[in-house]
Amino acid sequence: MQRRPPRTLAVLVALGAAAALGIAYAAEVWGELVPCALCLVERWPYRVVVVLGVLAAIAPRGLVRTLLALAIICLLADAAVAAVHVGVELHWWPSPLPECAAPHLSGSSITERLASMPARPGKPCDEPSFLIPAIPLSMAAMNLLFALAFAVVLTISLAVHRSRR
Repeated sequence: MQRRPPRTLAVLVALGAAAALGIAYAAEVWGELVPCALCLVERWPYRVVVVLGVLAAIAPRGLVRTLLALAIICLLADAAVAAVHVGVELHWWPSPLPECAAPHLSGSSITERLASMPARPGKPCDEPSFLIPAIPLSMAAMNLLFALAFAVVLTISLAVHRSRR
């Protein structure tokens, strides 16, 4: 593995997390894939990793490794959320988020029921979204694999840099 200076690695980390967010957004806009509540939660760790990567790129040298280690923790947290999401998609367990369930309509009249409906129908979390129809991996499963691979590569890169000092 090629040795990269920590600041260069920090920029690559920010770009990698931004690319993950960009792919999710592009799938939503151009692929017309509607994200569920768990999909939206899975995006937050990448936002944090982008910020940590940028901060690590401009931080004093002593803080760079710490910020990148925090990025690894965020990526592992994202992998955990993605694993929960994959389990929900496979019907191994119910979603932990109430937004993932079908809306409960209340009221006795049609007017009251219409008023209690959500403004925008949500996608159920147990219905997988496939980015590439020929590949039987849902977006959540691809995110799980990407987050784990990203965390492993970043961990190895930091270890290689430390051992060569």
